[in-house]
Amino acid sequence: AFQENEIKLLTAEIERLKNFGCLGVSPSLEVLRDENAKLKYRLNFLRKSLQEERSKTAKSMININSCLQEIFGAAIQAAYPDLENPPLVVTPSQQPKFGDYQCNSAMGITQILLKTKEQKVSPREIAEKIAKNIPANECIEKVEIAGPGFINVHLRKDFVSKQLSSLLVNGVQPPAVGKRKKVVVDFSSPNIAKEMHVGHLRSTIIGESMCRLFEFAGYDVLRLNHLGDWGTQFGMLIAHLQDKFPDYLTVSPPIGDLQAFYKESKRRFDTEEEFKKRAYQCVVLLQSKNPDFIKAWELICDVSRKEFQKIYNCLDITLIERGESFYHEMMKDIVKEFEDKGYVQVDDGRKIVFVPGFPVPLTIMKSDGGYTYDTSDLAALKHRLCEEKADILIYVVDSGQSVHLQTVFAAGQMIGWYDPKVTRVAHAAFGVVLGEDKKKFKTRSGDTVRLIDLLEEGLKRAMDKLKDKERDKVLTAEELKAAQTSVAFGCIKYADLSHNRLNDYVFSFDKMLDDRGNTAAYLLYAFTRIRAIARLASIDEQMLRKAAREEVLILDHEKEWKLGKCILRFPEILQKILEDLLLHTLCDYLYELATTFTEFYDNCYCVEKDRQSGQIVKVNMWRLLLCEATATVMAKGFDILGIKPVQRM
Repeated sequence: AFQENEIKLLTAEIERLKNFGCLGVSPSLEVLRDENAKLKYRLNFLRKSLQEERSKTAKSMININSCLQEIFGAAIQAAYPDLENPPLVVTPSQQPKFGDYQCNSAMGITQILLKTKEQKVSPREIAEKIAKNIPANECIEKVEIAGPGFINVHLRKDFVSKQLSSLLVNGVQPPAVGKRKKVVVDFSSPNIAKEMHVGHLRSTIIGESMCRLFEFAGYDVLRLNHLGDWGTQFGMLIAHLQDKFPDYLTVSPPIGDLQAFYKESKRRFDTEEEFKKRAYQCVVLLQSKNPDFIKAWELICDVSRKEFQKIYNCLDITLIERGESFYHEMMKDIVKEFEDKGYVQVDDGRKIVFVPGFPVPLTIMKSDGGYTYDTSDLAALKHRLCEEKADILIYVVDSGQSVHLQTVFAAGQMIGWYDPKVTRVAHAAFGVVLGEDKKKFKTRSGDTVRLIDLLEEGLKRAMDKLKDKERDKVLTAEELKAAQTSVAFGCIKYADLSHNRLNDYVFSFDKMLDDRGNTAAYLLYAFTRIRAIARLASIDEQMLRKAAREEVLILDHEKEWKLGKCILRFPEILQKILEDLLLHTLCDYLYELATTFTEFYDNCYCVEKDRQSGQIVKVNMWRLLLCEATATVMAKGFDILGIKPVQRM
């Protein structure tokens, strides 16, 4: 509407410029032409943009819940125009006898009328009044008032059928989100010179999936890896490098095991006083940007990067590195800004900032003049808000950092970097990974589990499982390898994402590789079976596309109807996750979709065969299209979760 209005205004302005001479105004011809050209360019841009937006909206999947909320919002407004912000509660029905959706606003309105107007009206009476004011729409067949005041909504079959056809023709298109916002996601964030361990698994997997979701929904996403690549630990690492590889400036040092290298330098730092002094001198020289020490630092960082990248390649993770060192030059300005605004107190030589509502202050400068994690986190926050212009900023960091991050966010708000009503800054916290003994996941010797070892074990177990099922006898070597990586990494990701991220979860290869229940193994297998139905009936993609344009999807059987509605709930699920950042909702939905499909397939023949000869006698194309719609939505769900399905398993 805004664009259409601007087009009208610009068109009028161009007409006005044409008539300049008649108005007695005589700007130079060059100015007139330049102004006219600018306006025409803007007009063409807006027309094209509006056309694209209309085309995109026409292809987008409709969020049925949002549609019903708009309809019932209008009905409540018409029935009770004096009510401010009345409750609007629309949910899918749990049982078919109660329709397809329910509006449960009447009970809340009863309470509001009693409190604000001292009117005692029964919820049922309110529900009836709302029902009478439902505006004309294309999706509701009928409504029924049930119990104390529930409004049961029955959807129109032709509406659902039309939406399914649109999905098949246009593919899974995201619901329209309005203005394209910028989202910055901080995730993974391992430390240089330390190997990635099982503790990094959750942040890496959850962060990647969140980025994929926001990208699919049309946001501009910046994926940041806030590496621990700066600080006092580099002093001991550089000092040890100088001793072990004195010619490191001319010959690249063969550091094979950086973890062992780190442990050696730490042992020397703790036991050798002379080495400790040298380590501190190395920190000073590094921070003063001495070229030799910068070279040593870069060498150590590069060895770590290569190791991290092996894991990112396995898990198909994409990140832009922006470690603590990136923000180092900004830190003195951060300290000065807090000082200039009167927030800094000096405590035993340290510069600290108290944030209202948080008992522990932020230390923005140590007594020796050095900076802290608090300073670098504040610098990162400011850069992301003020330079990157993030509309949404998400930190995928473990729950143990919750108080620290909330303090940093509150400090940013206090100093005026952002307004939480305009910019969303969120901590997507997560629990720890537990072993099967329900204790923190460790090796038998009590060490932290290396992430690369975990992934290799997953590959081995996946291959064992496939061979147990004798898949190696029916798949080619290439197909077997593809199935192995799909199952191994898919199961590890899904086991994490299918649990509420706020809770701890038990890591168990046996459970995640089980092909029964809510696991990636079950869903991947279900997906390959669905994709095989049309193939075994000799129906190719071109035939399916033609049928999608021409066939009407009949939803007369209760299982067809149930599956059709389940498929179309996909946009609702995604919208919910964009709001609460809880990805297990998508896993639960995919499992529900797979089990709903199984019910449909067991009760509705897609391909009918002769019982004696096994020859195909009839293909029910509308049912094959339901199979295709299910697989299309599952494939997009897998893509958001970072899981790669295979055609044969």
